[in-house]
Amino acid sequence: MASPYMDGVRRALPIVLGYVPVAFAFGVLAVKSNIPPALVVAMSVFHFAGSGQFVCAGLWGAGVGALSVIVAVFVVNLRHLLMSAAMAEPLAPLKRWQRFLFGCEMTDETFGVHITAFQRGWKLCTATLFTCNLTAHASWVLGTVIGVFCGGLVHDVKPLGLDYALTAMFLALLVPQCVSRLHVLVAIVTAILSLSLKLAGMGQWNVVVATVLGASLGVALLHRNKSALPEKKEETA
Repeated sequence: MASPYMDGVRRALPIVLGYVPVAFAFGVLAVKSNIPPALVVAMSVFHFAGSGQFVCAGLWGAGVGALSVIVAVFVVNLRHLLMSAAMAEPLAPLKRWQRFLFGCEMTDETFGVHITAFQRGWKLCTATLFTCNLTAHASWVLGTVIGVFCGGLVHDVKPLGLDYALTAMFLALLVPQCVSRLHVLVAIVTAILSLSLKLAGMGQWNVVVATVLGASLGVALLHRNKSALPEKKEETA
């Protein structure tokens, strides 16, 4: 039987492969935005919010005020409210301080890994849970450190394709969760809504709004299908 710690590392490996290059790109961007190297690394240790860190670095480089940066990062990270709500029931057996630590370590990618495991009947194991999160976090910090100290050798990360690594990882995490036609439909509709809202000028709110609308559609269709089952049984009786 595999060690729960090794199981946590194994679950984090796909995330690590995506985090290192993206964190490297963040390290390069942050240094070029004139953020002190020590602060860049500290952001990855204590902030640990990929898209939020990129937004912070970009606004810092543009000379935007601290309040505007805080508001922008808050809006970008609003989706964590939805993810936290989804994880509330599976993590109910944990102590309050454990749930707090989990929330500090939760990202889109670790959420995807954990929620998929719970949906497949995985029994909660704190060793596996936190090892996965810590491994992912450590890889993000490592990528940031490499980007900070090697960033001077890279003038533009786009030709290397590093900016697409996070998108590719999201897709890799999404596909295993689409186990029915309803899941596929909700994923497609949410993606279309998010893109449409982005093009319409909604900005960072597009992800939150599209997620809420897509999830609402999924719940409505799920309840409709369940309510239709008894009628079918009566017809066949």
